[in-house]
Amino acid sequence: MAIRGPRLEFSVGAFLLLALASLLVLAVASTNQRWGLGGGGYELKARFSQIGQLRKQAPVKIGGVNVGQVAAIDLDPVKFDSIVTIKMDGKFKDLPADTSAGIFTSGLLGESYIGLQPGGDPDVLKAGDEIAFTQPAVDLIQLVGKYMFSGGGAGGDAAPSNESHDGAPAPATETQP
Repeated sequence: MAIRGPRLEFSVGAFLLLALASLLVLAVASTNQRWGLGGGGYELKARFSQIGQLRKQAPVKIGGVNVGQVAAIDLDPVKFDSIVTIKMDGKFKDLPADTSAGIFTSGLLGESYIGLQPGGDPDVLKAGDEIAFTQPAVDLIQLVGKYMFSGGGAGGDAAPSNESHDGAPAPATETQP
């Protein structure tokens, strides 16, 4: 039977504290250093006909810089549009009223995000306002399917015909040797 000494108990306690501190650092790093307790932001809404693979907590960017995140995604029961609630950082409170929003993808198969394009209106968006100008997500699989299975366009052959539009033969042109 082993006898517990104070050194062994101290080292086990120190190891457990180090493990808990590592888990805390990992938790903070995985949430992008946001604890969710601060109230320094404001919310905007945007209406999209197609959101693609957009998810809650997706980034919101202006010029590639994160300025917020998607707080909620709901469905309008009347128009059947997706209503996206955006939680903006409080530092970016002076967005022009004619700001447009689009859903984009990072790279070919990357994550979806909302890209904002500020306009030039002197009026600003206030908390709870709706972004009027939106661009829906482009479904890459649907585009590829349309291209592959569309049949290659009308007619296929683009060979010139020797007939005019009214069915009569076109006048022959003479070439000089």
